[in-house]
Amino acid sequence: MEDSIMAAVKTSSTNRRNLNNIIPLIFCGSFLLSVSIFNASAAPVDRAYSCGSLRSMARVYMASGGYEKAQPFLEKALNLAKETNASDSEVSACMLDLAYLYKNQGRLAEAETACLSGLELQEKAYSQSHPYVAYTLRILSEIYSRQARYQEAVDTLERAITIVRGYSLEDDQELAPFKVDMARLLTAQGDYVKAESYFTEAIASIENNYGPNHLYTTRVLSSMAALYVQQQRYAEAEELISRVLPIQERVYGPDHHFLVPAWLVQSSIYEAEGDLVNTKMLLEKSLGSVENIAGSGHAVECDVLSRLGELYILSKEYKKAEDILQRALEILESSKSTDTDRTAVALNSLAKVYISQGKYSEAQNLCGRALDILENIFDEYHPNIADVLENQVQLNRKSGNMTEAARLEQRAEEIRMRKRVVYAPIARAIE
Repeated sequence: MEDSIMAAVKTSSTNRRNLNNIIPLIFCGSFLLSVSIFNASAAPVDRAYSCGSLRSMARVYMASGGYEKAQPFLEKALNLAKETNASDSEVSACMLDLAYLYKNQGRLAEAETACLSGLELQEKAYSQSHPYVAYTLRILSEIYSRQARYQEAVDTLERAITIVRGYSLEDDQELAPFKVDMARLLTAQGDYVKAESYFTEAIASIENNYGPNHLYTTRVLSSMAALYVQQQRYAEAEELISRVLPIQERVYGPDHHFLVPAWLVQSSIYEAEGDLVNTKMLLEKSLGSVENIAGSGHAVECDVLSRLGELYILSKEYKKAEDILQRALEILESSKSTDTDRTAVALNSLAKVYISQGKYSEAQNLCGRALDILENIFDEYHPNIADVLENQVQLNRKSGNMTEAARLEQRAEEIRMRKRVVYAPIARAIE
């Protein structure tokens, strides 16, 4: 049965059009899932419709970032599916919608549990190589990425890509979002050359199929601009972000938190140009926008706080920098994200503050913690490691240990030469 389904997917233009119709839903709400519309084996129609209606209402809220409002609808849908002995596919759809919601609330452990449970039921209802499974694996990969479990994220996404390649051509629009996800993962890992290759392969298909003004297109372009910033290719980044912001502002309005990833990129361009006034304006605007989200405290807020903390350090406003970075660490602590690269970035930035205040012992402790986290997550050539090493160079010079300072400086320079970039921790916000 499953073999015939997959064969039909590969050969039938009608089925291909049906799958194509699914993709924009996933782009607009990530996993605003195709699974919900194919429940042919569901129990009574009225019951399936009740679960489906609840999830549809939740998705309306999620599409605009209203996760707190969406949550009770999804929880009620899952309870109803279980109480009415709905099909595995319906229960799976409820679990996967909840996984997507929990992911965006920063409740990553719950998101992982829900996603794995939904995936197991989905594979039981269809097959391990069904195209719908690939989209579920995209969510699971992002959850792993948010937890800084990058190798698991890559492995999961590679499995998804293998599935999609079984029913699409290399330049088809179905494969493009998976390539974008891989590009973002590689960017986070500091592998900028491969990341750019994946972006380049994907963007032609995306622009061709969705148009240059589609919101998903703008999100991908924003991610590419962030990569260019990290490579110090500011003119190319500016060209892309100047296309992105007018479209997003027209759709969302001028102050919506969905604009924050693009604002972070633009703020880095301003900073590189020496325009600290507009850098500060955009970062403070970004912070105000994410603070207005119900529940707040999600990953993008931490990225904004870290960037703002770095700006305050640059302008020698050390007390403000300390307060803002402590706040970022408190958010990470409350979300149990204590061993992620975001945490390491905040720790290292706070160490800079302590160095400027003469608190060398405290700074050394923070650098040690940051380095332990990064070396546990990434390879030895990740650019964030070079950032920490440069703080440690300063600390060793201040203590008179010039030999160790020279060793650390050489290691940092090797990383810089390999990456050919001064790293700015903004690409993680583009998700």
